[in-house]
Amino acid sequence: MIFDSLFFAASAASRCALRSSVPRLHRHQGTDMSKTQAPHAKNLTVDGVTVNVSSLDEAVLSIVEAAERGDNFSVCTLNLDHVVHLQQKPDFRAAYRRARFVTADGFPIVVLSHLLGKPISRTTGADLAAPLCEAAGKKGLPIFLFGSDRSTLDKTAAELRKRYEGLQIVGTFAPGRNFEAYSAEADTAIAQIRASGAKLCFLALGAPRQEVFASRCIDELDGTGCLCFGAALDFIAGTQVRAPMFTQRTGLEWAWRMLRDPRRLAPRYARCAAAVPRLIASTLPQILNARMRKAA
Repeated sequence: MIFDSLFFAASAASRCALRSSVPRLHRHQGTDMSKTQAPHAKNLTVDGVTVNVSSLDEAVLSIVEAAERGDNFSVCTLNLDHVVHLQQKPDFRAAYRRARFVTADGFPIVVLSHLLGKPISRTTGADLAAPLCEAAGKKGLPIFLFGSDRSTLDKTAAELRKRYEGLQIVGTFAPGRNFEAYSAEADTAIAQIRASGAKLCFLALGAPRQEVFASRCIDELDGTGCLCFGAALDFIAGTQVRAPMFTQRTGLEWAWRMLRDPRRLAPRYARCAAAVPRLIASTLPQILNARMRKAA
């Protein structure tokens, strides 16, 4: 995204500050920095939300284990747009803090985790969909598809059944455009999810509605994990096209998306860019404390 470039510059400045303030700090070779962590090192926390899942593999394993136990839980994927919402929407912030698993969706979040000394790899809802469906098919974990529109859900269900042998899709629900987490329509949706026996519910409503609805579901479902997946179902159905892999890996996904939808995305990216300085300022104490502990 456009703010990724700004973040690179800011993070470089932060690294310089860290090196000057902690002169005895030694840089570790290689990418597996987790082995060098002190036992008491904390995960990255942003506005009271802790990113507690470090990789795609860890996310899939943790989610599947929770679903097999029959837990109620939610999964959120933190990016800069969500950071902006966390500041502005108390219900969204409360929903995030209730999430059992939080991954790093935004690249700046990943950069901050490396500066903290506890590196996290980027894991989006779209990344999670395929391996979770594969695992669900093998382990007999039925899933429910929620969000988008009826045509997209039908295409997604057909595509997933074709790709993953044994996958049980036990229900779908396409809410209205003005869906609210606390409404009669939401009551109906929760009743259908509960009756379906789903162990995993893929929510594709967009933030903040999907996170707030997932939070409500924690209290009202019976052994179902709700995963906030954004546009993942649209990607599977082919109704939206995900950015090419090279743009995802090089931090240029924002440019590809901007060219496709500038009117909608330009204001969002501007808000996210404006949030970068505050994000760095709020996390810098964590980074300094972690580095000083390691250097002690």
